[in-house]
Amino acid sequence: MKFNPQKHHRRSIRLKEYDYSQAGAYYVTIDVQNRECLLGEIVNYEMILNEAGEMVSEQWNALLERFPSIELDVYQVMPNHSHGIIVVIENVDPQNIVVQNKKPTLGDIIGAFKSITTHEYILGVDNKHWPQFYKRLWQRNYYEHVIRDETDLNRIRDYIQSNPANWDEDGENPNRIP
Repeated sequence: MKFNPQKHHRRSIRLKEYDYSQAGAYYVTIDVQNRECLLGEIVNYEMILNEAGEMVSEQWNALLERFPSIELDVYQVMPNHSHGIIVVIENVDPQNIVVQNKKPTLGDIIGAFKSITTHEYILGVDNKHWPQFYKRLWQRNYYEHVIRDETDLNRIRDYIQSNPANWDEDGENPNRIP
Protein backbone atom coordinates (compact mmCIF):
# COMPACT_ATOMS: atom_id res chain seq x y z
CA MET A 1 0.00 0.00 0.00
CA LYS A 2 1.43 3.36 -1.05
CA PHE A 3 1.76 6.09 1.59
CA ASN A 4 -1.07 8.60 1.32
CA PRO A 5 -0.57 11.66 3.60
CA GLN A 6 -4.32 12.36 3.60
CA LYS A 7 -5.15 8.85 4.78
CA HIS A 8 -2.09 8.03 6.90
CA HIS A 9 -1.72 11.34 8.75
CA ARG A 10 -1.06 10.99 12.46
CA ARG A 11 -1.83 14.08 14.51
CA SER A 12 0.56 14.66 17.39
CA ILE A 13 -0.99 15.03 20.81
CA ARG A 14 2.17 16.63 22.25
CA LEU A 15 2.42 20.33 23.05
CA LYS A 16 3.91 22.20 20.11
CA GLU A 17 7.28 23.81 20.81
CA TYR A 18 7.51 22.15 24.24
CA ASP A 19 10.86 20.64 25.25
CA TYR A 20 9.99 17.28 26.82
CA SER A 21 13.55 16.86 28.09
CA GLN A 22 13.29 19.87 30.39
CA ALA A 23 12.97 19.50 34.13
CA GLY A 24 9.45 18.96 35.36
CA ALA A 25 6.87 16.39 36.38
CA TYR A 26 4.89 14.48 33.76
CA TYR A 27 1.81 12.32 34.27
CA VAL A 28 1.62 9.47 31.74
CA THR A 29 -0.92 6.79 30.90
CA ILE A 30 0.08 3.87 28.71
CA ASP A 31 -2.66 1.58 27.35
CA VAL A 32 -2.43 -2.07 26.36
CA GLN A 33 -3.39 -2.52 22.69
CA ASN A 34 -7.15 -2.93 22.29
CA ARG A 35 -7.43 -2.44 26.07
CA GLU A 36 -6.93 -6.14 26.67
CA CYS A 37 -6.65 -7.02 30.36
CA LEU A 38 -3.26 -8.74 30.29
CA LEU A 39 -1.65 -7.39 33.47
CA GLY A 40 -3.86 -8.68 36.28
CA GLU A 41 -7.28 -8.02 37.74
CA ILE A 42 -9.08 -5.90 40.28
CA VAL A 43 -10.30 -7.90 43.30
CA ASN A 44 -12.08 -6.14 46.16
CA TYR A 45 -10.97 -2.74 44.82
CA GLU A 46 -7.30 -3.76 44.76
CA MET A 47 -5.08 -4.44 41.77
CA ILE A 48 -3.75 -8.00 41.82
CA LEU A 49 -0.83 -8.20 39.41
CA ASN A 50 -0.24 -11.35 37.44
CA GLU A 51 3.31 -12.26 36.34
CA ALA A 52 3.06 -9.92 33.35
CA GLY A 53 1.88 -7.07 35.55
CA GLU A 54 4.75 -7.70 37.95
CA MET A 55 7.18 -7.59 35.03
CA VAL A 56 5.69 -4.26 33.86
CA SER A 57 6.04 -2.83 37.37
CA GLU A 58 9.64 -4.05 37.65
CA GLN A 59 10.53 -2.52 34.28
CA TRP A 60 8.96 0.80 35.31
CA ASN A 61 11.22 0.88 38.37
CA ALA A 62 14.22 -0.13 36.22
CA LEU A 63 13.80 3.13 34.28
CA LEU A 64 15.79 4.76 37.09
CA GLU A 65 18.84 2.70 36.10
CA ARG A 66 18.47 3.51 32.40
CA PHE A 67 17.70 7.20 32.83
CA PRO A 68 19.65 8.84 35.66
CA SER A 69 18.02 12.18 34.80
CA ILE A 70 14.62 11.05 36.15
CA GLU A 71 12.88 10.28 39.40
CA LEU A 72 9.74 8.18 39.67
CA ASP A 73 6.76 9.22 41.73
CA VAL A 74 3.42 7.41 42.13
CA TYR A 75 2.81 4.49 39.74
CA GLN A 76 -0.07 2.07 39.27
CA VAL A 77 -0.42 -0.92 36.97
CA MET A 78 -4.05 -1.59 36.06
CA PRO A 79 -5.46 -4.63 34.17
CA ASN A 80 -5.04 -2.96 30.77
CA HIS A 81 -3.07 0.24 31.32
CA SER A 82 -0.68 1.94 33.68
CA HIS A 83 -0.42 5.41 35.17
CA GLY A 84 2.70 7.05 36.50
CA ILE A 85 4.47 10.28 37.25
CA ILE A 86 7.96 10.79 35.88
CA VAL A 87 10.02 13.69 37.17
CA VAL A 88 12.83 14.91 34.92
CA ILE A 89 15.43 16.45 37.21
CA GLU A 90 17.51 19.53 36.52
CA ASN A 91 20.98 18.82 37.86
CA VAL A 92 22.37 15.58 36.51
CA ASP A 93 25.99 14.59 36.14
CA PRO A 94 26.55 14.96 32.35
CA GLN A 95 28.63 11.76 32.31
CA ASN A 96 25.51 9.82 33.30
CA ILE A 97 23.55 10.92 30.24
CA VAL A 98 24.22 8.32 27.57
CA VAL A 99 21.39 8.77 25.06
CA GLN A 100 23.38 10.22 22.14
CA ASN A 101 24.97 12.86 24.40
CA LYS A 102 21.62 14.51 25.02
CA LYS A 103 19.14 14.58 27.81
CA PRO A 104 16.39 12.05 27.02
CA THR A 105 12.90 13.29 26.29
CA LEU A 106 9.75 11.91 27.84
CA GLY A 107 9.17 10.14 24.50
CA ASP A 108 12.59 8.46 24.75
CA ILE A 109 11.77 7.21 28.24
CA ILE A 110 8.31 5.89 27.36
CA GLY A 111 9.62 4.40 24.11
CA ALA A 112 12.29 2.47 26.01
CA PHE A 113 9.74 1.28 28.57
CA LYS A 114 7.34 0.06 25.88
CA SER A 115 10.09 -1.65 23.90
CA ILE A 116 11.61 -3.46 26.88
CA THR A 117 8.26 -4.57 28.32
CA THR A 118 7.12 -5.79 24.91
CA HIS A 119 10.29 -7.88 24.57
CA GLU A 120 9.87 -9.28 28.09
CA TYR A 121 6.18 -9.99 27.49
CA ILE A 122 7.01 -11.93 24.31
CA LEU A 123 9.44 -14.04 26.35
CA GLY A 124 6.60 -14.66 28.83
CA VAL A 125 4.31 -15.77 25.98
CA ASP A 126 6.99 -18.16 24.74
CA ASN A 127 8.19 -19.51 28.10
CA LYS A 128 5.38 -18.99 30.60
CA HIS A 129 2.27 -19.28 28.43
CA TRP A 130 1.15 -15.69 29.01
CA PRO A 131 -1.78 -14.68 26.76
CA GLN A 132 -0.71 -13.60 23.30
CA PHE A 133 -1.37 -10.13 21.95
CA TYR A 134 -2.17 -9.02 18.43
CA LYS A 135 0.63 -7.11 16.60
CA ARG A 136 1.75 -4.90 19.50
CA LEU A 137 1.50 -5.01 23.27
CA TRP A 138 0.97 -1.29 23.80
CA GLN A 139 -1.18 1.19 21.93
CA ARG A 140 0.78 3.31 19.51
CA ASN A 141 0.85 6.49 21.59
CA TYR A 142 0.53 7.43 25.24
CA TYR A 143 -1.27 10.14 27.15
CA GLU A 144 0.83 12.75 28.90
CA HIS A 145 0.10 15.80 30.99
CA VAL A 146 2.67 18.36 32.11
CA ILE A 147 2.10 18.80 35.83
CA ARG A 148 1.85 22.53 36.49
CA ASP A 149 1.93 22.92 40.27
CA GLU A 150 1.64 21.20 43.64
CA THR A 151 -2.18 21.17 43.51
CA ASP A 152 -2.11 19.45 40.11
CA LEU A 153 0.51 16.97 41.38
CA ASN A 154 -1.54 16.04 44.45
CA ARG A 155 -4.76 15.68 42.42
CA ILE A 156 -3.00 13.33 39.97
CA ARG A 157 -1.34 11.33 42.76
CA ASP A 158 -4.76 10.82 44.34
CA TYR A 159 -6.27 9.78 41.00
CA ILE A 160 -3.51 7.22 40.37
CA GLN A 161 -3.64 5.76 43.87
CA SER A 162 -7.44 5.48 43.88
CA ASN A 163 -7.65 4.05 40.35
CA PRO A 164 -8.14 0.40 41.45
CA ALA A 165 -10.99 1.38 43.77
CA ASN A 166 -12.66 3.23 40.89
CA TRP A 167 -12.24 0.44 38.31
CA ASP A 168 -15.97 -0.21 38.02
CA GLU A 169 -16.45 3.33 36.66
CA ASP A 170 -13.14 3.52 34.74
CA GLY A 171 -13.52 4.21 31.00
CA GLU A 172 -10.60 1.81 30.43
CA ASN A 173 -12.59 -1.05 31.99
CA PRO A 174 -13.98 -3.17 29.14
CA ASN A 175 -16.59 -4.66 31.51
CA ARG A 176 -17.83 -1.32 32.80
CA ILE A 177 -21.58 -0.96 32.79
CA PRO A 178 -22.39 2.53 31.49
